[in-house]
Amino acid sequence: MYVIGKLEERLVEYTVINNIAILTFDDGKANAVGPQFLDDINAGLDRAQAEQVGAVILRGREGIFSGGFDLEEFKKGVELGMTMVGRGFDLLVRLYSFPLPLVAACTGHGVAMGAFIIMACDSRIASRGNFKISLPETAIGMELTPLLVALTTARISRQHRTRVALQSEVYNPEQAVEAGFIDEAVEADLLDARAMEVALKLANLPQAQYAANKLLIRANTLQAMNDNLAEMAKR
Repeated sequence: MYVIGKLEERLVEYTVINNIAILTFDDGKANAVGPQFLDDINAGLDRAQAEQVGAVILRGREGIFSGGFDLEEFKKGVELGMTMVGRGFDLLVRLYSFPLPLVAACTGHGVAMGAFIIMACDSRIASRGNFKISLPETAIGMELTPLLVALTTARISRQHRTRVALQSEVYNPEQAVEAGFIDEAVEADLLDARAMEVALKLANLPQAQYAANKLLIRANTLQAMNDNLAEMAKR
């Protein structure tokens, strides 16, 4: 086991099993996406690429994948809050264009930025249970940016898009499959085995072609996402 980063409230573990890198994040709370989370996940992705593993699994802790951006960071001021958001959006682009196969093991709740991270992964598997997967931005009075809309449009099925992105409907894992948040839901005790099974299958595909074709089929969405990042950088 290799620990990417550690603070009192943060622990991200990097492990490799059968040439599959597993990044497990657990802050003991909501797995909030804050500066340390972003540092650690990016460090893990860097290491996976450097070690040329076959695929990467992103995994939360039992009961929660991620509850979204760290609200405490917003309380520190507009500049720090917007810096965190910008870095979070950079991560979404990185994940959606990541050259290695990327599997999300959704261990529980996936809300707001947590749901977007799941959607940015190639294959997405969730634990069945009383868990919430949602985009609450409208409900909490926030606007979706063009970057988030582009990712939502690419992932959420047309018949669910209004309910998900506009009406902030909350989905359980089974409903989330139909909506397009995730690909499949399994019993909690089968999640890790299923995520590994999918990762190993994807790792057997030719990596160069996987990376190239990912960029080709996602070109329009990635262009829209990167255009929004460029606009944000000008402000």
